[in-house]
Amino acid sequence: MKPLNSVISACPPSGIRRFFDIAAQRADVISLGVGEPDFVTPWRVREAGIFALEHGATTYTSNAGLPRLRELICAELAERYQVDYAPDGNCVITAGVSEGLDLTLRVLLEPGEEVIVPEPCYVAYQPCVSFAGGVPVPVPTSAEDGFRLRLDVIEAAVTERTKAILIGSPANPTGAVQTREDLAALVALAERHDLYLISDEIYDRLTYTGAHTCLPSLPGAMERTVLLGGFSKAHAMTGWRVGYLCAPRPIADLALRMHQYTMLCAPHVSQLAAVEALQAGGSDVDEMVADYDRRRRVFVKGLRGIGLECPEPGGAFYAFPSIRSSGLDSETFAERLLHAHGVAVVPGNVFGAPGEGHIRCSYATALPLLEEALERMARFLGECR
Repeated sequence: MKPLNSVISACPPSGIRRFFDIAAQRADVISLGVGEPDFVTPWRVREAGIFALEHGATTYTSNAGLPRLRELICAELAERYQVDYAPDGNCVITAGVSEGLDLTLRVLLEPGEEVIVPEPCYVAYQPCVSFAGGVPVPVPTSAEDGFRLRLDVIEAAVTERTKAILIGSPANPTGAVQTREDLAALVALAERHDLYLISDEIYDRLTYTGAHTCLPSLPGAMERTVLLGGFSKAHAMTGWRVGYLCAPRPIADLALRMHQYTMLCAPHVSQLAAVEALQAGGSDVDEMVADYDRRRRVFVKGLRGIGLECPEPGGAFYAFPSIRSSGLDSETFAERLLHAHGVAVVPGNVFGAPGEGHIRCSYATALPLLEEALERMARFLGECR
């Protein structure tokens, strides 16, 4: 038989899912691996989905998504971040942020063009660049300065083939939140080199140590930025698969064109549930964020208490502690911790080379389980030392 696609064949399986699949086979495992809220979707949102299903919302919607949902998204962005997107022309509802990222990269890139990706980063960023025909160019960030964007390193990586810079803030896997000043400097860099910016802000509502900065709200950013957002994390709607991209009209038009031929539309029922989440779910989000913040403070303090250095995660629901004191590399640490003590974490190296020496722990799980996980990790570290 003729060979299959070489780019996809060369892409390794997700390092996150590998550990999740192992953990799922054991009843005694405390999973800190998968980045998914442990909250069930709030009842009012589920009820809206049930009502929609009972009343026949099982059809296609317009390709761009329900007009009411686009209106609400653009209104919330305007109110929360003072960015002005038109529901018709700048906003496309996608099947999760994952599809939005894929559409964005395919629209922006010609074969061989480069996308700068600060690491550690979400595991899908670099494969999606490659799948779109582009070349991912990783640049490092460091725990020593809280995983700040290193603008000098980013600028040194720019070549004549560079087309875009892809960032996430708050970040997966580190929980890092980029400062307004650093993001403004990034916009200035993009203006100097005429680059696009892709801003994954799926965790925008999950910030704890300061206000979130929406990248397109900064001067000079909006005309060159694609904003990606959705409902999976803050609204606990991972399985509903509703996201969105907001972008300048030429980009949004082409993203919609591709969306028409590949996905058609996000699920009708899910879009109606998302409408309810925006209209009436604000208090639910506030309660979940407050709970995550409590867990964050307890868990990070606990990690430090058992001897693991851990930068302060300002957002999302991840801690990214150093495990160098154990004398083990990230893969070995994660495998031994899982098999010997039943705690599933993700080795930091799957998020890029700068992640080696770290593990990602999701604290989107119940506080008693987090405390038990810390006790098990303390016993494991004692064995290592």
